[in-house]
Amino acid sequence: MEPLTEQEIRAAFVNCSKGEAKRLNVPRDLAEQPWADLDYLGWRDPQAPDRAYLVIALDGRPRALAMRASNAGSGQTRRSMCSMCLTTHSGGVSLMVAPRAGRAGQQGNSVGAYMCSDLACSLYVRGKKDAGVGARLHETITLEEKVRRTVANLAAFVAKVSTA
Repeated sequence: MEPLTEQEIRAAFVNCSKGEAKRLNVPRDLAEQPWADLDYLGWRDPQAPDRAYLVIALDGRPRALAMRASNAGSGQTRRSMCSMCLTTHSGGVSLMVAPRAGRAGQQGNSVGAYMCSDLACSLYVRGKKDAGVGARLHETITLEEKVRRTVANLAAFVAKVSTA
């Protein structure tokens, strides 16, 4: 992923108002992000842990989503799988719910997906971050194919949120 500036990130949100995008907390360490290993930038708001955000480049331009993380099931030790990168975690997967863009979102419609709670799918897929024993299933596909699958899953989620 190409490095993004704070202004590019704020302008990329598709499911919140410009005022909300202006007020949300963007990571202060953008320059230190491992951009070469990221398929998307994801983060949790340190001041409001139930808020999560992701930015992905699709069709040559960034698209960002504001989401809420479900607190239901926190503290569980049951293994769950991220629907984006297919990494399993013990208590490290959250239901991320994004309001839909436009009128649908204003009417309260939303889309949800189970994702890595720390939004570090790119790093798990590449083996740069370890989710523990048994977290990655043995697969015969290449790393490039795993990355493409993760990006396709994220793109599908963004498309569900973005379309009216």
